[in-house]
Amino acid sequence: MEKTITLEQILEWTLVLLITGTIILVGNLIGYQHHIIDSIPGMLILVGISIIGMILAKVIPINMPAMCYISIIGILLALPMSPTSNFVVEATSKVELMAICTPVLAYTGISIGKSWAEFKKIGWRGVVVTLLVMFGTFFTSALFAEILIQITK
Repeated sequence: MEKTITLEQILEWTLVLLITGTIILVGNLIGYQHHIIDSIPGMLILVGISIIGMILAKVIPINMPAMCYISIIGILLALPMSPTSNFVVEATSKVELMAICTPVLAYTGISIGKSWAEFKKIGWRGVVVTLLVMFGTFFTSALFAEILIQITK
């Protein structure tokens, strides 16, 4: 299987990631009071890592998802023995994880919304199971967090 990549694809990825990054920066300001100017270097690092990982997924002849390449690049740049570690960790620490999750989950919801026929196949039982799983995950996470807070007091 031959993987090809075009400049048009790279520009499209860059545009989408920059738009998403802008949304994340606004969420980061509103939800976590991190000033946008302070958060821009970290956001640009995350966008750059993502673009490089997506390019590598297309160029390297190993069938591995882009997310794996993105994770590996991020880990290598943030490892304590890496010369970029201090800068990368300092800059990206100003971008909150939940600010990143919000637009990503919104895009996921939109992509699911495009396929209502597939969603209808799940049926009401699937919706109930989904809600129970979400509740159980939230409740269990909150319970573990509370236990750990009580232990570390």
